[in-house]
Amino acid sequence: MDGAYEATFAAMWSATVTRSPDAPFLVFSTDDGTHTWSYGEFDRAVAASCRLLTARGVGKGDAVHLALRNSPAFVALWLAAARIGAWIVPADPAATERDLRRQAERTGPAIGFCAGARAETYHRALSPAGVPVVVLDETADDVRAGGPLDAPEDPAVRTAAPGPADRLAVMWTSGTTSEPKGVVLTQANYAHVAGAMARAAGLAPTHRWLVVLPLFHANAQFYCFAPAILTGASVALTATFSASRWVRQADRLGATHASLFAAPMRMILARTPPGTEPARLQHVWFAQNVGSDQHQEFGRLAGTPPRQLYGMTETLAVVTADDHDPPRHDLIGPPLPGRAVRLSGGQEGVITVRGTRGVDLFAGYLDAPDLTNAAFEQGAWFRTGDVAREEPDGALRFLGRSDDIVKIAGENVSLSETEAVLSEAPGVLEVAVTARPDPVRDHLTVAHVVPRDPAAPPEPDALAAWAEHQLASAARPREWHIIDELPRTSVGKIRRFALRDDRLAPNTPVPEEER
Repeated sequence: MDGAYEATFAAMWSATVTRSPDAPFLVFSTDDGTHTWSYGEFDRAVAASCRLLTARGVGKGDAVHLALRNSPAFVALWLAAARIGAWIVPADPAATERDLRRQAERTGPAIGFCAGARAETYHRALSPAGVPVVVLDETADDVRAGGPLDAPEDPAVRTAAPGPADRLAVMWTSGTTSEPKGVVLTQANYAHVAGAMARAAGLAPTHRWLVVLPLFHANAQFYCFAPAILTGASVALTATFSASRWVRQADRLGATHASLFAAPMRMILARTPPGTEPARLQHVWFAQNVGSDQHQEFGRLAGTPPRQLYGMTETLAVVTADDHDPPRHDLIGPPLPGRAVRLSGGQEGVITVRGTRGVDLFAGYLDAPDLTNAAFEQGAWFRTGDVAREEPDGALRFLGRSDDIVKIAGENVSLSETEAVLSEAPGVLEVAVTARPDPVRDHLTVAHVVPRDPAAPPEPDALAAWAEHQLASAARPREWHIIDELPRTSVGKIRRFALRDDRLAPNTPVPEEER
């Protein structure tokens, strides 16, 4: 199906609206209730947003900065920008004033959108660049007739249709080890990822994605919204993530598909009330490592065992996905059909993906040609920086970022694999493992543990004794720190740099500015 829409994401949306105007598109769930739109109804909100943008002087090639939580307004502005040939700059709405200002300096947006609760910080960040700001409520009223995104028709305004190579977004990488990079994405990128992910998830018009991850991140846009739009499926979007209500939400909202990271999965396992009836999902993607017991228990709660995948913003569609039946907890699977993948060391090494920039790989890093060229080998092979090992059946096992593989007493130890094992220790909710230099063993591992019950944390001696039976000697932590929570990016990736170099003493919570 995707071949017909290789041209632009904007054309893909319009085709589905024309084909299925009365089919359900968006179900928006908040604490105040549930709001629904068909494809035809929501297209009217998109058209109104187009009128607002053009009335504010936004045209083809202009940037639209979005610092919004999950909301219908985010979706409408994204689709409106696509239609008029503009491009979005999705930002973490909780980002610091410095980060927001830096984004505005790097992208030069023609307009910015934020919520009233964060308007003061947002205005301070964008005012030096002279960017006009529209303040929204992040409710269903934003996209209603007469709402803040509505504007009268102006017959004098004409918009040019975008082309496949036109920019549609600049998305920021997580910035776990350095300043975030701006990943440039095209109309063709979004059209391609829609088809690839629809096939991978077996998506049909009757299916419905449950989206709780932030819309400013690639996962929700690439893996959920884009393929749903292509196939005419629907999306249930929650304003915020609630671990304790996730299972009930999936059932109440009629979800069939979901996508999560390991961190929210562990939170769901820890906070779902006992006796909660399992959801009836048909398909769950997940990324990042979980232990075997956690994988099994989550499958019971979700109604289907989750399948691990691997991808990143730069690769658009996933690169690999577990195809075992039943799914495995510890494998990211073989390359998807159409994906050319190799490991730099043969059987083990950095994952390198071949593709065409601006189509099935990102177009490049924003205003950084040297950085972009350095990321590619032979012009077409993108080095992800992630390390994997090939299993005998061709499936890949994820080992972590290249700087998360450390040498200990002559052996390579994956910090990610060690974390997955330790997360199943008694009394542990989650754990991050770092390494520090050691003159004898090259490195020593240090475990930073978040207890399942903060009032009764596990004893370090008991954890060390448990690890003796579960981990090889080289991987066993030599230090144990009990902390309140792990420093993470907005999408759940651990900021290991905030835990290294003994910056956190035992039982010291993560400072607010590093959360």
